[in-house]
Amino acid sequence: MTISFRTGVMSLAAAALLSTPALAEGSKLDEVLARGHLVLGTGSTNAPWHFKSADDKLQGFDVDMGHIIAKALFGDPEKIEYVNQSSDARIPNITTDKVDITCQFMTVTGERAQQVAFTIPYYREGVGLMLKADGKYGDYAALKAAGSSVTISVLQNVYAETMVHAALPDATVDQYDSVDLIYQALESGRADAVATDQSSLAWYMTQNPGRYKDAGYGWNPQTYACAVKRGDQDWLNFVNTALHEAMTGVEFDFYAKSFKTWFGKDLTPPQIGFPVEFK
Repeated sequence: MTISFRTGVMSLAAAALLSTPALAEGSKLDEVLARGHLVLGTGSTNAPWHFKSADDKLQGFDVDMGHIIAKALFGDPEKIEYVNQSSDARIPNITTDKVDITCQFMTVTGERAQQVAFTIPYYREGVGLMLKADGKYGDYAALKAAGSSVTISVLQNVYAETMVHAALPDATVDQYDSVDLIYQALESGRADAVATDQSSLAWYMTQNPGRYKDAGYGWNPQTYACAVKRGDQDWLNFVNTALHEAMTGVEFDFYAKSFKTWFGKDLTPPQIGFPVEFK
């Protein structure tokens, strides 16, 4: 039997369609909306990012990012199921669909971006310096000018000395094996300043109002973003929209209140008029 060219092509096309795996189902966005709540992966032991309150309620800045997304989805910031995960489970739980999204002070890197899709940033971390409010040195410039007379307490780490010397090349660096000890060194006068994550310093200062101050200098920037599974642009676009409008639009008041609560700082409202993103 003779088969025409057109018929042959159509038969091949039909065979190809039958042998091709079914197209992916709807976006994670549709799945989450149908379920009726967001499944958020985060931690529970790192203030001010994610930790338990006295009444055992999960709270923190990462948790508030989840509230922003849940409100954008359902009009209700509490429609969240939390998955308490360790740091090394952040990526696996996304790729295996155990969570819809992870918000867990996750630093954006090129290596990680090959495994998950990062949202727009919601915080920029860095190293900072904290002084006693009534201490010998008033700010970063004074610390730097004092050279080797200055002692900085820092959490023990293979990179600790290099990190401190990037900002204070001549300072003496004292390393301690717990966060509590670096603060105790400052309080006792064994150190002139503490060097650690700026978010940790901001939180500590909100817990001890009037006793400490920021030296006014930050370095070693790194970006924190939420992460979702790769390949779902609709879901990524939605989350980006929710976070963007929290930082620049209709939900700014919630974001600013959260920032004030956990970091003790007032944010300047977005300027009205020409979009700040394009300046």
